[in-house]
Amino acid sequence: MPTPEQPTPDHAHDNALNVIPDAALLEAARAAFARAYAPYSRFRVGAALRTADGQVFRGVNVENASYGLGRCAEQSAVQAMATAGARSFTDIVVYSEATPPASPCGACRQVLFEFAPDARVVCVNQHGHIVSGLVRDFLPHGFRLEQRDDGHEVGTP
Repeated sequence: MPTPEQPTPDHAHDNALNVIPDAALLEAARAAFARAYAPYSRFRVGAALRTADGQVFRGVNVENASYGLGRCAEQSAVQAMATAGARSFTDIVVYSEATPPASPCGACRQVLFEFAPDARVVCVNQHGHIVSGLVRDFLPHGFRLEQRDDGHEVGTP
């Protein structure tokens, strides 16, 4: 079985950053994955992100019988980070059993962009397949609201 350090050739082109997942973040994402609450889809996802000062925050997908109320792992990790007072991150690892590895959904891409458009994203599965890129690669033309001098918010790319 390939390891995350040795992606299989058929998926190597997806690893745009040509990176291997950080071992500690990968382990944190795998541990989170084991705790995902996915009784309806059985599609579990774990995520772990790291802030510039080295703090690691984990998240899992949490489903709900009212499907629209579910929460993705990436958003859960960002919410844990924000709850702790941090406002940006440098890296996120997303772990799933999908082939190719599950990539953040559109809503997650926008949430990640809000906090760290230049952060590294590494998606990996149990076979060691890797998909990577910067948050901005996953969400071209993403936007953020910025404060103007007069206190009004304006959209910025």
